[in-house]
Amino acid sequence: MKNLLFFFALAMSLRAAALPEIKLWPNGMPEPVVPADPPEQTVKGPDGITRRSNVSQPRLFVHEPPAGVSRTGAGVIVVPGGGFGRLADEHEGSDAAAWLAKQGIVAFQLAYRTPTTKHAEPHAGPAQDVQRAVSEVRRRAVELKLDPKKIGALGFSAGGQVSLIAATNDRLFPGEATAPSHKPDFLLVIYPYKIYDPATKAIRADIRLEAGLPPTFIAQAGDDSGSLPQGSTLLYLDLITRKTPAEIHIYEKGGHGFGMRPRANATGPTDWPLRAADWLRLRGLAAP
Repeated sequence: MKNLLFFFALAMSLRAAALPEIKLWPNGMPEPVVPADPPEQTVKGPDGITRRSNVSQPRLFVHEPPAGVSRTGAGVIVVPGGGFGRLADEHEGSDAAAWLAKQGIVAFQLAYRTPTTKHAEPHAGPAQDVQRAVSEVRRRAVELKLDPKKIGALGFSAGGQVSLIAATNDRLFPGEATAPSHKPDFLLVIYPYKIYDPATKAIRADIRLEAGLPPTFIAQAGDDSGSLPQGSTLLYLDLITRKTPAEIHIYEKGGHGFGMRPRANATGPTDWPLRAADWLRLRGLAAP
């Protein structure tokens, strides 16, 4: 009996500690879908970092600012990378969400559908999920104690790519003509994945720069062979040409996929969050 009471108490404490979730498609997601079998799982890799795979039910995990931190009214959708095969949603997800929460920002860690590597357009489903997430958070702004004009996105790697696609395209899923806007009010992209097209020496065509972007912060490493610095540089040049507020930081070394974790002999992985926090404060989005 004592053992049963212990396990019941443990289960209740774990439930209480679980982050609140917001399901994005409670009535079914649009195509292309990810099947529920195999089931979703999180696995810690040899590097000690946990990653999520087989996400068939896209949702948001809500990270509130901790006690004693002033809320700014801003909300940010955190969009991890993972190459569309899995989600790097610890060092590019929950870690980033915790950092944002310490800045007084409500962070929404997005578990978007994955894997989509065998889909004709791997970004298509995840971009729908980003659009839906921004729209849904804006719809719930009063409930979540947010300013609906302060809803942004932070995308890493593949998450940066789909955040840019989501922000520069009309709604990519049917229905809900009266839904709140799916476009973020500000954007942070960290080593956005394959946004540079080497054949055209330009930003990939499905990022419709002519549609315009909100104020944008960009950071990456110059030695990143997965997300070439040419892409981030061209993105920045387009933004300032259109007189869109923008800031870019390209560090000499750091490689790809560092997220919120330090790397030896590289300043960027630990410096970019400081510069991003400054940028957010200048815009009235982070606590002083």
